[in-house]
Amino acid sequence: MTAPARGRTAALLFAAGLALSACGSDGGDQAAAAEGHDHSGGGAATLEGPGDEYAGIDLRDPFQRPSFTLTDSSGAAYDFATATAGRPTLLFFGYTNCPDVCPSTMADVALALRDTDPELAGQVQVVFVTTDPAADTPPVLGEYLDRFDADLPTQFIGLTGDQEAIDQAQLSAGVPLAEDEGRLHSSLLLLYGADDEAHVAFDAGNTARDIAGDLAAVADAG
Repeated sequence: MTAPARGRTAALLFAAGLALSACGSDGGDQAAAAEGHDHSGGGAATLEGPGDEYAGIDLRDPFQRPSFTLTDSSGAAYDFATATAGRPTLLFFGYTNCPDVCPSTMADVALALRDTDPELAGQVQVVFVTTDPAADTPPVLGEYLDRFDADLPTQFIGLTGDQEAIDQAQLSAGVPLAEDEGRLHSSLLLLYGADDEAHVAFDAGNTARDIAGDLAAVADAG
């Protein structure tokens, strides 16, 4: 497949998008990912319909903005629901030592924001929640995300906490619990709008252009 499928439905989400993704050991380094990640040939299943609205995965039953409190890269408590309420928010669960899926996703988000109207880009909050809290301390998260957001109007937020809190955050967001010490985790990037609902999500079958286009669509809908 040379291009991502548009508007895959919630059925596909639960068949594929919510599946846990193992981060491989030969997926390339972060420097390469920062130059832009090519998802062509990703082999994702396709399913299209006349009601499709987004380039990402259409969520027929929207995901509610989750409520959880973790620790940000400065060491302060971060109440996700309160801090991001009413603003476009991209939420992803992963870990900093991931060699492929996580840096590729963050690189795509950064590229999408650079290709988005600056006023809108300044409103978007990106939140990365670690699935490996034993290794991903606040300073580690801060250093990792600085590699992607240095030239963007809004810094990415990195969150960590104890394992119980991380598990609760994943359950609250509606993604499966990570396994294998966090290395097997959901590949979904959820996009919440002003209505505090996620009507669309992205996975490895989507590109930075898909994310940018759907950010604009969600903002217009709000």
